[in-house]
Amino acid sequence: MKATDLPLLSTPGRPSIHPRGDVAVVSVTRPDISADAYVGQLWSVPLTGGEPRRITRGFRDSAPRHSPDGSLIAFLRAAPGEPPQLHVVSSDGGEPVVVTAQLLGVSDIAWSPDSSRIAYTARVAEQGRYGTVPEIGAGAEAPRRFTTRTFRANGVGYTTDRRASLFVVDVPDVTAEPAVQPVPERSGEKAPDAPTVPESRRLSSFDADVSHPVFTPDGSAVAFISDLHETADVDRANDVYSVSVDGEDEPRRLSAADARRSIAGLAFAPDGVLHVLAQELGDSGRDFVARNTSLYRMPSPDARAEALTDVTDTDIGEVSDIVFTGDGSVVFANRIRGAIRAERLAADGSRTVLTSDSDVVSGIDASGDRIVAVVAGSRDSGEVALLGGPSPEVLTDFSIGLRDAGILPVEHHAVTGRDGQVVEGWLVKPEGDGPFPTLLMIHGGPFAAYTGALFDESQVYADAGYAVVYCNPRGAAGFGEAFGRSIKNAMGTVDFADVIDFFEGVLDADETLDADRVGVLGGSYGGYLTAWITAHDHRFAGAIVERGFLDPELFVGTSDIGDFFGDEYVGTSPEDIARQSPQAHVGSVRTPTLVLHSEDDLRCPLSQAERYYAALKRHGVDAELVVFPGENHELSRSGRPRHRRDRFDVILEWWSRVLPV
Repeated sequence: MKATDLPLLSTPGRPSIHPRGDVAVVSVTRPDISADAYVGQLWSVPLTGGEPRRITRGFRDSAPRHSPDGSLIAFLRAAPGEPPQLHVVSSDGGEPVVVTAQLLGVSDIAWSPDSSRIAYTARVAEQGRYGTVPEIGAGAEAPRRFTTRTFRANGVGYTTDRRASLFVVDVPDVTAEPAVQPVPERSGEKAPDAPTVPESRRLSSFDADVSHPVFTPDGSAVAFISDLHETADVDRANDVYSVSVDGEDEPRRLSAADARRSIAGLAFAPDGVLHVLAQELGDSGRDFVARNTSLYRMPSPDARAEALTDVTDTDIGEVSDIVFTGDGSVVFANRIRGAIRAERLAADGSRTVLTSDSDVVSGIDASGDRIVAVVAGSRDSGEVALLGGPSPEVLTDFSIGLRDAGILPVEHHAVTGRDGQVVEGWLVKPEGDGPFPTLLMIHGGPFAAYTGALFDESQVYADAGYAVVYCNPRGAAGFGEAFGRSIKNAMGTVDFADVIDFFEGVLDADETLDADRVGVLGGSYGGYLTAWITAHDHRFAGAIVERGFLDPELFVGTSDIGDFFGDEYVGTSPEDIARQSPQAHVGSVRTPTLVLHSEDDLRCPLSQAERYYAALKRHGVDAELVVFPGENHELSRSGRPRHRRDRFDVILEWWSRVLPV
């Protein structure tokens, strides 16, 4: 795979099964270089035989959801340069009908049980901002006033003046006569206004964001996740609330009050009981470091929550889907040892693994006894598969073009480190006999994980002639809470040892790798550990520090997570911060370093890169700073397609200078 093959990365979203259980609908999106945007449509995937087919032709259609009666499909459609709006279309096909005209677009959507309404969330701009008054540009808006600790979010910007609010809308008749725009009858007259979309009712107006709307089983109210408690500005906790569909009552708490939790997903079981995915946050409500996400049953706010999974062997922290089968079993995605596998939990507590130990599940749905998931492997970027048999039955082949372009094999390795810790990871090599210059690549998070699924980064670098080694050191997710929490107030210790030990172990095991020609790179926490490594290990011909967490002291007050992230990971005392800060150790770096960052990154702000780069230059290190305009922390994953291609070009050009093939 080359950088120019990015448009071949066709990625399915969460599937939706028709209530009959015979067909699923899924969105398939891809980066388009010519449009410099992500484009995609909805596909119908038969579950009982037949070929998948494209069923919409929008610029970017996504997030399909079948209505409970099976007659309609709701989805989001975005036109070029415009935010997504809610649309509905007959499940038998036809022209979609637009349902919303929200200035800042629509996000989460959910059907009412009787298929007559749809709940959704949308950010509502404060009057006078974000184009609510066309004559007032961004630079002419009134000054903003803040009283909260957190008021921005990466990828969004300011949030307190455009809260994500809850709406409900009646579903229009898709067979009705289309609305037409009247024109004046005589010269000089103004044509009467005609509504082009149904009127939505706003159900939340409080000063907090809402997410994950779900109708209650009787359809009288909409449940959602928000942080409405008094200490919400200080802690990381949230809860499930509900409001009636007429919007006349105050939010009512539904989630259990027995512990402080961060809730990431919710669903109502067939018996009507609330189930949530949540992390325990301790008494402070801030202890989020490497907390595995569990499935809880919550009969009422006053009863204790019942944990249905154990944090020692289950982490449902990557995919927030909770779906129920006809017999009441619940299906979820468990992040474990470099995989994300679908598992089925029966009413008697027994569990069945539905995918392999190397598959990566990104979305699940169920209807009756049918379970469908999007599953990625080492040779595809995700396919729709039917689960429940001896192995997943793959029903699509959206990655055929990518395989034709060329995908290199992914090798799994396990290395025992200096203190007996077994570290797992992967190697991708170029074709040929070598010896190959070798890159050590480090993931972000740190509570995240590499997997053995197809990864554009490792494929592009290997195609250019570099072997790529990457692993999950202590601090990563999927290996238990103790493994993840081992770097709390100890960053740059056992995690440093693990990546170096794994790297050396793979180098020793494969004679085609050139141990004398090596480089190191990583993004976010991976940028942190790259900068830490080059301050303590000088074997590398070059380094790339991308969107790094580099200066914990500067992080506070500049990052959207600066109020809590550094406090929990590196501590608050000046001594602890300096002990774990790459910025405090930059004087020891001698490795030529490319510092790569995005201008609008609010997670690891540009100031992290600027200060680190300035220190490298002042210490005489061969360094270069590359800044991508208009991009945020997600450049490598969801940035503009041309910028993603440019980023690969910048990286490969750097390696061609400091570590030529």
